[in-house]
Amino acid sequence: MIPFLQCRRSTTMFVLALFGAMWASALAGNAQETAPLGHNQSQPAPLVQEHKTIRVSDHVYVIPDGRVNLVPNIGIIVGNRATLVVDAGMGPRNGQTVLRELAKVSKNADLYLTTTHFHPEHVTGAQAFPANTKIIRSEAQEEEVKQKQPEFIHNFSQRTPEIQALLQDVKPRPPDILFDREVKLDLGGVTARLFLVGPGHTRGDTAVYVEEDKVLFTGDVVVNRFFPIFPDRDASGKNWLAILNQFEALQPRTVVPGHGEVGDAGLLSKEQGYLKSLQSRVAELKAQGKSADDTAKLLSDEFRQKYPDWENPGWISDAAKHFYSESD
Repeated sequence: MIPFLQCRRSTTMFVLALFGAMWASALAGNAQETAPLGHNQSQPAPLVQEHKTIRVSDHVYVIPDGRVNLVPNIGIIVGNRATLVVDAGMGPRNGQTVLRELAKVSKNADLYLTTTHFHPEHVTGAQAFPANTKIIRSEAQEEEVKQKQPEFIHNFSQRTPEIQALLQDVKPRPPDILFDREVKLDLGGVTARLFLVGPGHTRGDTAVYVEEDKVLFTGDVVVNRFFPIFPDRDASGKNWLAILNQFEALQPRTVVPGHGEVGDAGLLSKEQGYLKSLQSRVAELKAQGKSADDTAKLLSDEFRQKYPDWENPGWISDAAKHFYSESD
């Protein structure tokens, strides 16, 4: 039996059989901030950790981010016939680290790679993956890769010499498989459901749910003990809250956030609590006649005190401004 994909568009579902061999600008005005740094904090080099991979369920492994900004949690989902990697790290050097960790837990010849959104620390490591790797991406995310990623790569490269070296000569790798809303990937004994949830953090936010193991990869829609990242005008606070409701309905046993430690469904409720509280306070201050800038400043101070152990508080201001623009 061979791996297969079930792809669902808005009104139709079709099955793509995969045989034998593998399938062979965010504009500056659109980008408020382009990375999950706490607004230019000094940070360690964004290198994927080696020899730190953990097993979180029967079929799922995670390379943890070590709470280093611009390093995502990377997933490895191993079936009897094929393996799916979720996110690839920043640039070929990190992609090679992912492949070395992958080799320790899977010997499958068939390899898939998907990315939770277009930001360089999630996507550009794909350049290191073998040519016969099947890259799967939502159409909305692919549009962002084409429209925004060159400018994001440029902006990231200006931050530190280490990031510049990681992204030197990086070129977007095109997908082999595009889907509209959802695709199910049978890896052999385990099924990974990839589904578009954006716009939230980005327009093309894509989650991965490992059905048999009840493991959910959220991308940066969920982060653990970081303030949620609102990177550009496509981010939506209202939609973000709706996505969290969608995640909760899955009743996941394990939640792998885009950044921060792996947890359980409690991560979803914690982030909901923050966003709902921020949304409510924005509405109150706007009703009092406060400007967007004044509201953002006041709430940045307020929520730093409310969540003292959360990192990257620079994002509070951006989140407040998004909620301000969305409020009536």
